[in-house]
Amino acid sequence: MTDESRGIGGTVGPPWSVDVLADLHAGVLDEREAAELWPLVNADPEALAIIEALEATTADLANLANEPVAPMPAEYAARLDAALAAEMRSSPAFQGPPQGQQAQVAPVVDLAAARRRRNKRIGWGAGIATVAAAAIAAVAIVVPTTQQTTPGGVAQPPPAPTGPSVGGDGGGAEALVGKAIGVRDFGSLKTEERLDACVAAAGLDPDVRPEGIRPVNVAGKDGVMVIYTTGKLAQFRIVAFGADCGPGNPAILFDKIIGQK
Repeated sequence: MTDESRGIGGTVGPPWSVDVLADLHAGVLDEREAAELWPLVNADPEALAIIEALEATTADLANLANEPVAPMPAEYAARLDAALAAEMRSSPAFQGPPQGQQAQVAPVVDLAAARRRRNKRIGWGAGIATVAAAAIAAVAIVVPTTQQTTPGGVAQPPPAPTGPSVGGDGGGAEALVGKAIGVRDFGSLKTEERLDACVAAAGLDPDVRPEGIRPVNVAGKDGVMVIYTTGKLAQFRIVAFGADCGPGNPAILFDKIIGQK
């Protein structure tokens, strides 16, 4: 961060330094600093506007690769062709064509046409990858809802859960908070509606927007960790719901307060 007066330990808050917000948005701050700053930023409309502008800029830059490229003007293409031909004729390594044959000078490639061919090749590869991913997704959807058994009729265990591992009481979850702030990954719950049902079943208000949502492995159980502010600086409430939660079944794996007391 180039603006030292706005860093952690200095003045934090309005007027916000763009350098501090850019570092926070880019994820280069350490977890403690990010956990302290995000609640302040989320509560400040001016800071959020800067974060949204940074996000929009990032998205615009990412989309530049898909923008159309105008073809090279014919006069410049002709001049480049002539320059390449002259270079080839003057190069000692150029041996010339066999007798009776005319040398062929490769034309300058139209950048737009080259990009279209490249995108077409990428599209074929992406199409194959999409079909494969769809097949894998179909298996992932069918397998959990269909009890698998061995020939002897013994039920098979469900697939191993995904996400970072924490203890059964949520031990170690505080280390995940910094990178989870601003994330909305519903994991095995898939949708916000399913998570809202779990939150309501636990007696919490689904209308309260969490600071972050991400999958987590709680002592070998597949879960989704939800992060709430508590109204106190650098203090959060973390609630993890099991993959089988829903209406009438909160399936809470852990519920704990972290940060300053």
